[in-house]
Amino acid sequence: MRITTCGASGGEVTGSCYLIETSRARVLLDCGVFQGGGSKDDAKNLDLGPVEPATLTAAILSHAHLDHCGRFPLLAARGLSCPIYATPATVDFATVVLEDSVKIQEADAARENRYRQREGKPLVEPLYTREDGAALLPLIREVPYGKAREIAQGITITFTDAGHILGSASVRVNISDQGVTKTVVFSADVGRWDTPFLADPVAPRPGADVIFLESTYGDRDHAGMAETQAQFEKIVQEAIWAKEKILIPAFAIGRTQHVLYHLAAMMRKGGVPEVPIFLDSPMAIKATELYKKHQGLFDGEARAHAAKRGFSADLRNLQYTTTGEESRALNDVEGCCIIIAGGGMCEGGRIVHHLRHNLWKHGVTVMMVGYSGRGTLGRELIEGATEVSIHRRMIPVRAKIQTLGGFSAHAGQSELIRWIKPALPRSGASPRIYLTHGENPPRLALAAKLKETCDVEAILPELYDVIEL
Repeated sequence: MRITTCGASGGEVTGSCYLIETSRARVLLDCGVFQGGGSKDDAKNLDLGPVEPATLTAAILSHAHLDHCGRFPLLAARGLSCPIYATPATVDFATVVLEDSVKIQEADAARENRYRQREGKPLVEPLYTREDGAALLPLIREVPYGKAREIAQGITITFTDAGHILGSASVRVNISDQGVTKTVVFSADVGRWDTPFLADPVAPRPGADVIFLESTYGDRDHAGMAETQAQFEKIVQEAIWAKEKILIPAFAIGRTQHVLYHLAAMMRKGGVPEVPIFLDSPMAIKATELYKKHQGLFDGEARAHAAKRGFSADLRNLQYTTTGEESRALNDVEGCCIIIAGGGMCEGGRIVHHLRHNLWKHGVTVMMVGYSGRGTLGRELIEGATEVSIHRRMIPVRAKIQTLGGFSAHAGQSELIRWIKPALPRSGASPRIYLTHGENPPRLALAAKLKETCDVEAILPELYDVIEL
């Protein structure tokens, strides 16, 4: 029995992928895209390493973010035919995400090929096509939280709520082979306590032999939600009174809905003029509608508010822009407005179009409300770049860049310790802990904190490390 770390390891945050192998089964957990490395990531996304899609017995999807699900259509293109197991909400959200990803892959390849044709260079192919995405969807199977399901000979999984986005799951995997049984817990992306809409993360129970723990923010804690709400309101108020345009790059699932939640709370209290709010992302629009379908997963406060008043009552000035023409027309909107557009790291989606047309202007505020990986346009803006490249053009940055780390859907250092602590025995051998999904400084910091507070040694695996069980 062994597990190979095929992504989100060796100091990488994105590209989540684990291969679980026994003498009777080969199971994949997640297969996300690598993000932020430009052409280097293009090569990494095409390289599946030891993963041979046609030989897989089953696959598991922890949640619907692109860095966890984004390469599944590529698996389908290369012969995947086994079932893929996910929570019901993840099935719905992943369907939306992958449909959008296919469109972006094809559009990006078409745009790159226009440049290449003029330059006499070889043309490129999209990572996958609509046909690949369509072939994938019939393979997906729903498994609710808390229900053990045998997905291959000797391999049983149980999903628990990770509190990261609706439907997100940590995965407990019981693996039996040749008279030996081991239990492995994959945290996937752990969320935060007291996050709008979401139930709190469910900590793993004792008894695991191995735990894979994410470490995206392993070196810091986030501001509290009340402090973040106050900071958010201050930025929005100042921009509105200055009659500025506000651009908010946001992940379509999770972050967009949290931003709308905080805007609704702000408008409900009053104190600022109501300005046009545009949700400029077909995927985020679909995801927002899916939130209504899965209100049963909301925390108690959000369920009560949805039943009593509904969030749309506080956002009468919210408009959806679905077509490309409607999106481009936002460049001509005069005066103050708020534009929420995908994607969160500014590497793709309509936000790139808006940044290209607005970064060079005064009177524009860009609010960065989520994590941006190394090498992404979002990270460049957060780190204070004065000039950035967008679609092969250098754009000066004159807009105000505001960063709100407190909106993160990832647990901070103290919350990661809080999540894992119940799984650590008070005496006797502790499970082996592997830190993934983090750049090396956060991984090292979290490893040191685990040693200090829990007296356990954490291991930092590299890409394609093989872990024998």
